[in-house]
Amino acid sequence: MKTVIGVFNSEGQAQRAIGALKQSGFDDNEISLVAKDDGAGEQQGDTFTGEDIGEGVTTGGVLGGLAGLAAGAGALVIPGIGPLIAAGPLAGILSGAAAGGIAGGLIDWGIPEDRGQYYEDQVKQGQILAVIKTDDDTVDHCAQILRESGARDVESH
Repeated sequence: MKTVIGVFNSEGQAQRAIGALKQSGFDDNEISLVAKDDGAGEQQGDTFTGEDIGEGVTTGGVLGGLAGLAAGAGALVIPGIGPLIAAGPLAGILSGAAAGGIAGGLIDWGIPEDRGQYYEDQVKQGQILAVIKTDDDTVDHCAQILRESGARDVESH
């Protein structure tokens, strides 16, 4: 298995990428998203784990409209980063590895520590991180979809 990772500047770009990935056969068990939740205070710490964020669950605007990504959307707070919204299999890893931050969670998925720190910094700056676990034979196709949807810093590990 490989991990493909990319950074989106906007929710719209991330939505396009998720739609294209799902149309190409990727499923919720492979796709994860992480974003800063600037509206977390309005949610009063509610956890959305297991709910389909594509069915109207709002998360302060961030990731609220990402249609069809059902696997484990949740709100969490990571020291040094603040409130986050995470969806997909990475959400569970991040909630268990809160002390290690996003970078620590990404190490478990084969992302080198220095690159994990870079991606964590991108989320701190308000970017949306897409992380897809996929088979070796679909890595290039997955990376292409991310790039065509507007992702930058697309890498596979």
